Amino acid sequence: MPVIDVALVEESQNRYLTYALSVVSGRALPDVRDGLKPVQRRIIYAMYKNLRLVPEKAHRKSAAVVGEVLARFHPHGDTACYDAMVRMAQEFSLRYPLVDGQGNFGSLDGDAAAAYRYTEARLTPIALEVVGDINQETVFERDNFDQTVKEPVVLPARIPNLIINGASGIAVGMATAIPPHNLKEVINAILLILEEPSISDASLLKVIKGPDFPTGCELLNTRSELEEIYSTGKGAIRMRASFMEEEHGRKRLLVFTSIPYAIDKSVLVEKIADLILEKKLPQLLDVRDESTDEVRIVTEVAPDANTDSVLAYLFKHTALQANFNVNLTALVPTKNPLSGKPMLLSLRAMLEHFVDFRLEVVRKKLMFEKRNLEARIHLLNGLVLIFPFLEKVIDLIRKSEGRGDAAKRLEKAFKLSEEQALFIVDLRLYQLSKTSIDEVEGELEHKTSRVNEINALLSSEKALKRLIADELERISAQFGDKRRSKVLNEFAELEYVKEAYVQHEDVKVIVSKDGWIKRIKSANDPSSTRVRQGDSVLYALDASTRDSLAIFSTMGNAFVSRVSDITATSGFGEPVQKLFKFQDGEQIAACVIVERDESGEVKMGEQEMLIYSKHGLGFRFHKNVLSDTKKIGKRLMKLGAGDVIGGVLALNKEMLLLVSEQGYGLCILRSELPLLGGAAKGVILQRLPKGDALVIAACVAKHDGVTILTVEGAKRKVDVSALGLGKRASRGLKVAKKSIRVVGLA
Repeated sequence: MPVIDVALVEESQNRYLTYALSVVSGRALPDVRDGLKPVQRRIIYAMYKNLRLVPEKAHRKSAAVVGEVLARFHPHGDTACYDAMVRMAQEFSLRYPLVDGQGNFGSLDGDAAAAYRYTEARLTPIALEVVGDINQETVFERDNFDQTVKEPVVLPARIPNLIINGASGIAVGMATAIPPHNLKEVINAILLILEEPSISDASLLKVIKGPDFPTGCELLNTRSELEEIYSTGKGAIRMRASFMEEEHGRKRLLVFTSIPYAIDKSVLVEKIADLILEKKLPQLLDVRDESTDEVRIVTEVAPDANTDSVLAYLFKHTALQANFNVNLTALVPTKNPLSGKPMLLSLRAMLEHFVDFRLEVVRKKLMFEKRNLEARIHLLNGLVLIFPFLEKVIDLIRKSEGRGDAAKRLEKAFKLSEEQALFIVDLRLYQLSKTSIDEVEGELEHKTSRVNEINALLSSEKALKRLIADELERISAQFGDKRRSKVLNEFAELEYVKEAYVQHEDVKVIVSKDGWIKRIKSANDPSSTRVRQGDSVLYALDASTRDSLAIFSTMGNAFVSRVSDITATSGFGEPVQKLFKFQDGEQIAACVIVERDESGEVKMGEQEMLIYSKHGLGFRFHKNVLSDTKKIGKRLMKLGAGDVIGGVLALNKEMLLLVSEQGYGLCILRSELPLLGGAAKGVILQRLPKGDALVIAACVAKHDGVTILTVEGAKRKVDVSALGLGKRASRGLKVAKKSIRVVGLA
């Protein structure tokens, strides 16, 4: 086998591009004309054409459908095929399901469908409108994967399936997310375009109010927001569960009767239950799911609670309010009838593509009918031509040596075409009676009249549009229903105030040496709290649930969490990596409680703090810098090579005592330190010799005495007044013997 030298980069690009195009056109994106992805189209076509699973027939095992699709049309896995069929049968996934499923096809609680050997399926009546006039040469066909049978490139859908049922999918470098809409509204909009192609977008949106999700829910977008989404093809639809208040005796209930689209109801209820158990929403006492065929999630509200506050919290922290990120990307037809190209569309463009497609399909349908009529008229004309000479015709047939010879004799004698001659030869004698000929002449007249009618229709686009409009009006009357999703163009935005949900309680925050964090009751003894084997309590900080815990890492990052968000437990707690995203090798250097008042603001008092590194650098910063940070933290101090954070302390006195590991002590005024806003290197606090490190920083007054603890356990008292006031960036005086390394304050 010959070896071909190719450039790796070029070959990789070509192969990846081929793969990308295959995914885009052959798997992930729907066609703007019938609104189906290839696997969905193949399922519906196989159920209709091969298995004849029409609504009036009995259901059949889903395994038979999957097997038929894989055997003839879809060269992919059975799981993907069955999942696609299941989704088309789910009333909570499709606004107008195309498959009538019998058995367990999943639920709104996220339950998976039963295996395909247990379920049964057939097409729904509206699915026949998607199949349309498939047998009348209305769409192009192509070879299947092994070139044994033909499959349609697109189905001649009579309904705007892409808009009414929506679609979602992820291709290579692009995706689609089209929300479902109400059939009546969409058809009314199409009728407006058929009547007046240049109608304004504003007029269309007076008819199409917005998406209409199968799960109901309320839509919070303003009219201008919807106009922007439908004109650009992108944007976020804000969905919110619908709710009502009920009272049963002393109990106050908040009942949710619908949920946003594509939300797992069981996960949603579990999330609300977790909020109640963790006491993050003290205004809520209980939650239960009383749903049957209709959604009914019941929550019990505390007697003195404000329901607006409860709703504001739930809508912010649970999926009771969610976004549907619209992306109106679909495959549009090209000059090549066998392939389409992806395009981001506006709602108007989607409607216009459907109208153009229907015009094309109706023309092809009429042309097909016309060809069949003309072929029949041609045969009937031959029959009428030979009728006066029946005796001669019969005599010629008797004298012939067979069917072919008889046909040739008739062709020659009466100047007939081959088709006419064979048609006459194949007739039974009784069909040549006078009564039959009268019927033939009547049929000939009727079919000729129909051909003239078709010619008139084909020559008038207005007449074709009237045909399409009549068809759409029939479909609207047969399948149209009321809107499920209510569009709230004007609504009161519920105000979320974080502090309103924090139950005031004095606690102790426990941080272990290995980085495990929890909170316990303030009355509990931190020394007896439970820790993992080999671990020990590093910090036991008094706090209130209104306060925040600020953690400073050895890499100069600050992480902040509300104390109320820290797990209250008698166990080990949670590792710091679960609360925050620590990098490899990053450890806790210091912890500080940031006290807050009832409004959530940092309390006045010790507003300034000092952060310092082992290399003797540092600066002052304001506590307000420690606002709630993201999980990745906030860079507070930039560190040089090999440097780490030594500690953080509150500045509550005018002087600062610095002591190095080798026993050098220095007192400076806090005013000598710059007040910075974070992400800074700072200034030199104490100039240290090589190999030394800053290990102690403490706020002191002039006449304070500070006790220093050494590695050997010895204690050395330092008199601040005797040490004197030095200058920043000095080494300071020796306060401990050279052989003794300082470790901290006693």
